[in-house]
Amino acid sequence: MNQPQAEQKTDFSIHPATSIGHVSLTVANLENQIKFYQQVLGFQLHWREGNRAGLGSGGIDLLRLTEEPNLKRYRGVTGLYHFAVVFPNRRELARAVARLFALKYRNHPTDHIMTKTTYLDDPEGNGIELYAESPEDGTWSLKNGEYITRRADGTLSDGREPLDVEALFKNLKEDDRLDIPLPSETRMGHIHLHVRDLHEAVDFYHGILGFDVMGVVDAFQMAFVSAGGYHHHIGLNTWQGAGAPPPPADATGMRYFTVDLPDQKALDDVVARVDAAGIPSNQTDVGLLVNDPSQNGALLRVRELLSRSQESIGTT
Repeated sequence: MNQPQAEQKTDFSIHPATSIGHVSLTVANLENQIKFYQQVLGFQLHWREGNRAGLGSGGIDLLRLTEEPNLKRYRGVTGLYHFAVVFPNRRELARAVARLFALKYRNHPTDHIMTKTTYLDDPEGNGIELYAESPEDGTWSLKNGEYITRRADGTLSDGREPLDVEALFKNLKEDDRLDIPLPSETRMGHIHLHVRDLHEAVDFYHGILGFDVMGVVDAFQMAFVSAGGYHHHIGLNTWQGAGAPPPPADATGMRYFTVDLPDQKALDDVVARVDAAGIPSNQTDVGLLVNDPSQNGALLRVRELLSRSQESIGTT
């Protein structure tokens, strides 16, 4: 099945091997959040130091948590809509969904045709998507302002059907355990952000950073951008309201997300465009931290298997 095609490319496109790395969250209760991600989702605790921790599937961190005092959850602000963890196959997604069902943890299984997914929130309200790719079932496109999903047999779907959970669970074997950690192949698939203005955000992620536009749907106030033809690495929406302000300093939620580039030249090319545009940035030990126009933080860095001890505590 064909992958979605980019609607817009600039003369400069970000390296096609670019991906989304770890997501950093500010949390009100580190202990509770670690417990949730370990016991409910199967994350492994990679390290913990003071008020900070890193979790993932045994390799590089997928998630970093920083506890700060006297935090609140704000609505009507920009920031994280959800981060999306992609599993290597349907069997592992089935294990994750079955685990949520066994724990009676509220989630919303959804069939996007070319992905099978479920949505949930962590205890502090951070949105999470768990999914597996299923391009053999069909594809979707965002063309001329329309969102079109087509099944493999050619019939149309709205792309937001209830997931056939019983069919998904058929991928499990009778002796499959639900309480094992995430498989090592699990990675961060994409990130979806609340922004204040859709086209302003597209101008930043497409026009400056160089992600290709996979589609803009003004009717839904939604856009997707990606590298290398992936269906989307970054989702954008204005569902918190047009002109939504950034979260206050005492807010829980996303600190930044990581854009992992494959080599130094790929990083330098993007940094040069950021500098040429006059966008303020902060050079850290592990990459360049920039904010989009809605003040969502993006850490641009070279993809590396960095150990915790190699990274600067002050920047992560």
